Amino acid sequence: MDGAAGSAYYTVRLRNDGHATCTLDGYPGVSLVGANGVQLGHSADRNPAGTSRTVTLAEGAATTFIVQVADAGNYSSDQCRPTAARGFRIYPPGSTQAIFLSRSGITGCAGATVHQLTVGPVGYNPS
Repeated sequence: MDGAAGSAYYTVRLRNDGHATCTLDGYPGVSLVGANGVQLGHSADRNPAGTSRTVTLAEGAATTFIVQVADAGNYSSDQCRPTAARGFRIYPPGSTQAIFLSRSGITGCAGATVHQLTVGPVGYNPS
């Protein structure tokens, strides 16, 4: 995780745990999850500055993407309805099966009108 004024940035790594090569293209679906697996607020918007690319992963290979989480304090309490998040629900591109990624210390916005998350495409390679 890296930080910037009013936001935190998480580099998320997806690894191919299967026994065959897989291909990912585009943006994963991401949302914050609170108690009992309930989604908090709106799912992540796609970062328009991201460039989608096709990533082919051999068995055991991995790729990454970035999730930006705006600070819940950037929004009014009434609009945000601050709620402790347990982590992220992630749908890899083209998948209907979600992965749960536990992360503590994130305050999510339960208010449905708040767009607190932004996601980049798979294929990001931090230096």
